[in-house]
Amino acid sequence: MMQSRTHTCGQLRMEHVGQTVTLAGFMENVREVGGNLAFVVLRDFYGTTQVVAEDPAILSVIKSLNKETTIQVTGVVRERSSKNPKQATGDIEVVPSEIKVLGRCRYNELPFEINRSREADETARLKYRYLDLRNPAVKNNIILRCNVIAAIRKAMLEHDFLEITTPILTASSPEGARDYLVPARKHPGKFYALPQAPQQFKQLLMTSGFDRYFQIAPCFRDEDARGDRSPGEFYQLDMEMAFASQEDVFAVIEDVMPPVFAKYGTYNIASQPPFKRIPYLESMEVYGTDKPDLRIDLTAKNVTALFENTEFEPFRGKTVKAVAVSDCTLTRKQIEKLLTDCEVQSGTKGYWFKCDEAGALAGGVAKFVDAEKAAALLPLKPNTLVVLAAGELATKMSGVMIKTFGANCPGHMDKERYEFCWIVDFPMYEIGEESGQLEFCHNPFSMPAGGMDILLKAEKGEVDPLTITADQYDLVCNGIELSSGAVRNHDPDIMIKAFEMVGLGEEDVKAKFPAMYNAFCYGAPPHAGIAPGIDRIVMLLAGEDFIREVIPFPMNKNAQDVMMGAPSEVTQKQLDELHIKIDLGE
Repeated sequence: MMQSRTHTCGQLRMEHVGQTVTLAGFMENVREVGGNLAFVVLRDFYGTTQVVAEDPAILSVIKSLNKETTIQVTGVVRERSSKNPKQATGDIEVVPSEIKVLGRCRYNELPFEINRSREADETARLKYRYLDLRNPAVKNNIILRCNVIAAIRKAMLEHDFLEITTPILTASSPEGARDYLVPARKHPGKFYALPQAPQQFKQLLMTSGFDRYFQIAPCFRDEDARGDRSPGEFYQLDMEMAFASQEDVFAVIEDVMPPVFAKYGTYNIASQPPFKRIPYLESMEVYGTDKPDLRIDLTAKNVTALFENTEFEPFRGKTVKAVAVSDCTLTRKQIEKLLTDCEVQSGTKGYWFKCDEAGALAGGVAKFVDAEKAAALLPLKPNTLVVLAAGELATKMSGVMIKTFGANCPGHMDKERYEFCWIVDFPMYEIGEESGQLEFCHNPFSMPAGGMDILLKAEKGEVDPLTITADQYDLVCNGIELSSGAVRNHDPDIMIKAFEMVGLGEEDVKAKFPAMYNAFCYGAPPHAGIAPGIDRIVMLLAGEDFIREVIPFPMNKNAQDVMMGAPSEVTQKQLDELHIKIDLGE
């Protein structure tokens, strides 16, 4: 027996008929019949039960209550005359002898119908999230999240990882995104930062002699929202292994993830280990992205040679990428609409032509295409659509076209499965768009493939720094990046040399990463790690398109918590204690 109830609203069956029970829950719906009878749907965390009010006194109580009022019902279980096979408790109903109000809903009108809350305006759902979460469909995503985290935690412990929590208040560190800063009251003018990730702490744990670490880590980044990224904060399965290689990390992830996806996934088909390994440059060339969705069978092809001497101005002297879509029955209007969608996403224009049923080229830019040359470069069977892009954004556009046309042309995407892959051999350096100078491409803590030797060759001009790859890898599933990881640069000499390549010296390294640099000088073991995003994993498992659907209390796109009213103003006294003066300018 539990407080306020003997059974839950999802528990009663035919074997309980004749018993006196007490239920408690939310009054989901009331249906009056003829003025002397009412059917009440009572809902709690576990399910729903029909309550039949036949007694005038009980009926009077029911009529005085608004929907979603919390009530306690004591009564006798009886068999229903009209059973509901869609309801777990559909064979029985409860005839109450007593109803107590535990928590009165004081509003006649709800902001939305609970069981249809997902159809409501996003702002209303976020403002009244506590009502939104009463919807079983919304609640089930949070239950799924709990179960997935528990399964992952169990698997990591079984792999001999220790769960260790790392600080939330730490020092600001240049890790790619904006920090959330916290003023330090006892140290005027100085600030803590909320961790973008436990990156340095987990590497310090390896240096401290802990062999395998993990935690379900909260991370804080002041960055804009996307469909697969929540603003402000997120959680990741953060892990690190000492004396480990890239393959050691892969082996753990490939052992931990498939059982979780098999048990909790919306789809019952998933990649089995080993996951496909795709070098970064190959992924960009073939799929137009470093986050390929391998459920789609389309690929990109460089067809620059096809337009070498073209009269078509947009292609003249430019790199041209093509995606051939076989058995395409889209109309001209549909093709143009999808290309417009692709243009919005990629920032460049798309073009097309088609091989018709007779095998002739027609439509779009067909008149500028040499049929014989095209047939040598592309699989031009009848009813094959070819979409094209040219210029600096051709690769990006090809990736968008693969995703868009793959999802909208029947037969090219097996949606109901999970396809994993590893993207490996990321570039160590790139030319910064704003600076025009050599910069780290991704994680500055990654070990360059080739170690000190390759850096020295680059320093001497024997190797182009842009060709240096890092022992860095991404885990991708269904076109979504689940995590980034790397073999870490644990050698202070290699670290300094790597930073010298981007114009930073030993003093800069010491200033930016003092604890980690000093720790490594005491002898650090080789180590590697990764950090799959919990929110994205659950989003995939739930079959959701937006990450907010799997977060208990998400923020809106502007990083506002409209339910709690955050961020909010604070009192002048609080500001004075922190030695902060606000100047918003004009």
